[in-house]
Amino acid sequence: MNQALRFAPADAKTLDAAANLIHEAQATRNGARDPSRALSLTIRGLRKSFGDNEVLRGIDLHIPAGQSVAIVGKSGCGKSTLLRLIAGLDQPTAGTIEFGDHEGRPSDHVRVMFQEPRLLPWARVLSNVEVGLGRDRNSPDAKIRADDALKEVGLDEKRGQWPAVLSGGQKQRVALARALVSHPRVLAFDEPLGALDALTRISMQHLLERVWHDQGFTAILVTHDVSEAVALADRVLVIEDGRIVHDIAVDLARPRQRGSAELAALEGNILRELLKEEASDLAGV
Repeated sequence: MNQALRFAPADAKTLDAAANLIHEAQATRNGARDPSRALSLTIRGLRKSFGDNEVLRGIDLHIPAGQSVAIVGKSGCGKSTLLRLIAGLDQPTAGTIEFGDHEGRPSDHVRVMFQEPRLLPWARVLSNVEVGLGRDRNSPDAKIRADDALKEVGLDEKRGQWPAVLSGGQKQRVALARALVSHPRVLAFDEPLGALDALTRISMQHLLERVWHDQGFTAILVTHDVSEAVALADRVLVIEDGRIVHDIAVDLARPRQRGSAELAALEGNILRELLKEEASDLAGV
């Protein structure tokens, strides 16, 4: 079976079949997810303005610990702004963001993976991952922890390489390892796969799902790709004009088969809602 998969054409169907076999084996080995170190997230009355432009308009949201949530919406709707506020990269105009019962800044709990890998070109792969340890970068076990993170994303053999020689997908794996090395309790993804080709993107989707399953963190994914949202998330939030207009549960077993009737139906429903909102906006112009 392994040889058949190895020599099959590298198309989306083959990647899905291989990933599902891996996921099923991992589920048998690891059992149910353990989100005990993940944090819940509660947002109340969140607003954000840039001058006279109000980007977020009173967001109320609760995300249970360990849940995977996707945020979708057209460009400029406020989804990336919401993610930056959650990560502490910007400050709200009004409202509160709380992480479970834990005090501290968002930077104490949240790590972010961006669309651009943002690797240091003058540092080798292992050193780039060590950056994610922050104040612990100089600890005696820093290199061991960074190497473990690289193994988690399947790039331990690239530890001594320079970023310039890596492919786009490999660079994003290094960026993911850098985010994972500090064992985050909440991991936020801001269009992390948007610049990748289709097959690499599918492979990375499977990797994101696997590390979420294995490490148990709370995941928040901003994406333009509705199929990606329903494939990865327990719940899809649709943002329109700075407000959450739909909160849709994805009550489907994992691993999910891309292209299945259930996923296609849910994706179609979400796309119809997005098109309705866009048509309403155009009618008001």
